[in-house]
Amino acid sequence: MTSLSNFVSLSKNSPILTASQKLKIFNDPIYGFISIPNPLIFELIGDPYFQRLRRISQMGLSYLVYPGAHHTRFQHALGSMHLMQQAIQLLRFKGVEINREEEEGLLIAILLHDIGHGPFSHAMEHSIAEEVHHEAISLFFMEALNEKFNGSLTTAIAIFTGTYPRTFLNQLVSGQLDMDRLDYLKRDSFYTGVAEGNINAERLITMLNVVDDTLVVEEKGIYSVEKFLMARRFMYWQVYLHKTSLVAEQLLIRTFKRAKELLAAGETVSCSDTLLFFLQHKITKTGFSPEVLHRFSLLDDVDILGALKRWRHHSDYVLSNLCAMLLDRRLLNIKLKNKPIAEEKLTARIQQLKADHVLTDQEAAYFVFADRIENRAYDQNRQNINILKGNGRLIDVAKASDHLNLKALSKTVTKYYMCYPKERITVGT
Repeated sequence: MTSLSNFVSLSKNSPILTASQKLKIFNDPIYGFISIPNPLIFELIGDPYFQRLRRISQMGLSYLVYPGAHHTRFQHALGSMHLMQQAIQLLRFKGVEINREEEEGLLIAILLHDIGHGPFSHAMEHSIAEEVHHEAISLFFMEALNEKFNGSLTTAIAIFTGTYPRTFLNQLVSGQLDMDRLDYLKRDSFYTGVAEGNINAERLITMLNVVDDTLVVEEKGIYSVEKFLMARRFMYWQVYLHKTSLVAEQLLIRTFKRAKELLAAGETVSCSDTLLFFLQHKITKTGFSPEVLHRFSLLDDVDILGALKRWRHHSDYVLSNLCAMLLDRRLLNIKLKNKPIAEEKLTARIQQLKADHVLTDQEAAYFVFADRIENRAYDQNRQNINILKGNGRLIDVAKASDHLNLKALSKTVTKYYMCYPKERITVGT
């Protein structure tokens, strides 16, 4: 890697720098300097597919609750790669063999693990490509890049998909205690200002080990794992599933549902050509062709915000009001309950809205609706977190911990909600 002194010494009149000559350092507010380990990863970061992540928000519409939450998937990907570098170094120090090919595969897999996210990340997971999960799209991108870079991503793809013969490599990328989760908890806590979600990622990495090809945590790290799981639970209920973020995401989903309905009925709904393609076509996993992938790579938050600003002046009452609510943060009321919303309460709200406005049942359902959310901080049935006892025995963290709450964290918690207008709806202008 080019040193800083060599970089600075290059004259202003020097020819265009090659990839190997460029300064491969990013300054990150969480970890400080993040170094790029080799030319291939440098080229992948510079690829337009990856650069698009600069325009994809990490936390969707959470900035409507936490004003600082404007960070991007680009930052998260680099942070996750940085933590992976630390994990590889630590495991090698403990005698775990990771060859150069596997190291590069791990770094590429974690760098690209979220490249398939669409605009506003999870908020529009099924509004753009309705039947295709972002992880499947990430794999499409990786396969396309593998072809572009002459098969250099083959090992990374095998690790990402879990087909590589060494299980712990996949666990580092996609497990209960992976580098993805370690970074997003620390990063999202920092940008939201929610200190309770902060974790000591470096301490957790120091406690990692491998036994029988499985990622484990040494016994002295059990309290760090407990804090990690508690922080994850807190962040989900207080940040990721915050009721204001939830209702904003529901409004965004319904905005694009309405736009698709209007287009299907022959009405004009103006937006960017890229977004219009996805509004007019139902994209399935089998129909995600290279052409569709290229179109998807041109789509980002800017397309969505531009559409909302146009549509708030649309003649359709529903579409214009949904957009105005989002742009002006004039959101619906939301009530969270521990039991299902009574049908008569929902019906009463709908009838009241219809009485105030000349709306059909279908139109009223855009502003009055009920649903549920679920969360489980720790899934014992999916790559559980094993604690390595001093005698060499492995035990699940929920059983090893003396923290009673950990057993509760392995259970699914369901909450029910109802959304309805705070006041009489007026057309956004």
